[in-house]
Amino acid sequence: MMASIQKNNDRLDLAPKKFNMWIFIFTSFMFFAALTSGFIVYSGGKGHGLNVIMPSAFMYSTAAIILSSGTLLLANRAAKGLRFGEQKLYLWLTLVLGLAFFAIQIYAWYVLTYKMGIYFTDPNASRSFIYAFTGTHLIHIIAAILLLLNTLWGTYRNIPQVRNMFKMEMTSIFWHFLGIIWIYLYVFLLLNQN
Repeated sequence: MMASIQKNNDRLDLAPKKFNMWIFIFTSFMFFAALTSGFIVYSGGKGHGLNVIMPSAFMYSTAAIILSSGTLLLANRAAKGLRFGEQKLYLWLTLVLGLAFFAIQIYAWYVLTYKMGIYFTDPNASRSFIYAFTGTHLIHIIAAILLLLNTLWGTYRNIPQVRNMFKMEMTSIFWHFLGIIWIYLYVFLLLNQN
């Protein structure tokens, strides 16, 4: 009886946090929509295009984030099935792929800056948007990696299953959202590269 009451209290305590996550996702979506709208207004109104071919590193980072969404989905399924060893394994794989995404994005900046001569303060300000898009996305990725680490840490502390599933759900929502946002940004950059 007490366990059932505690379980219900846990669910009630976690509901506002989930609502806050959705508010954050909505505001992040609006932020990225505003950035891309700003680019369209700037480049369309004055005829300033990117005039640059996107580095192939962005394609590899896209593959990494898509794979990480898959491993996180598998971790979520393992958690629901009470297979905690598999959950930990897939969370570690997601973390490695998330860090790989981050590193590849930094490498893409290196390619843009040192091999292609495109800087954040480029005379063609349209090109600055590449850094604005990818930089703000990387800040979100740092937050997602910290959230993922918190979820992973919870699996080693043997937290109650209600909290474990809540952490998995929150991490999954945010991680998949960032994957979708990155695909949107990457396709947007590809469509506007010339």
